[in-house]
Amino acid sequence: MSNTTPKVTGIGGIFFRAKNPKEINEWYGENLGLAIDGYGSPFEFRNANRPEEINYLRWGPFEEKTDYFDPSKKEFMINYRVQNIEGLVEKLRENGAVILDEITEYDYGKFVHIMDPEGNKIELWEPIDSFFTQMGGPTTK
Repeated sequence: MSNTTPKVTGIGGIFFRAKNPKEINEWYGENLGLAIDGYGSPFEFRNANRPEEINYLRWGPFEEKTDYFDPSKKEFMINYRVQNIEGLVEKLRENGAVILDEITEYDYGKFVHIMDPEGNKIELWEPIDSFFTQMGGPTTK
């Protein structure tokens, strides 16, 4: 039986504001060897509990004026990989956390956004990593 405890299981993404996302992507690709695509770099790693399973972390610069991080005024946003996103949102509601939107579902997983007590917007992601594996393409590993 698999663990379905509502919780964070890892980092899913690191996002930050950049004056010129295209140039900063190119710089990181050229100077640090990141595999760059239109959204930054997909980092590939193995699931600690199921080593045969490939998982992904997304690193990506956003336009300096993006409203995607709103209402946070911070220069960055962290995406956390989670299991049982519905249960986690329920737990967060019970604890009085600020939940910014409803859970949305895509081919690559479910998302919801919350705020921490210091004004950091947090993206929670229950991933479907197999979507990215099937999509293929270069990854940073």
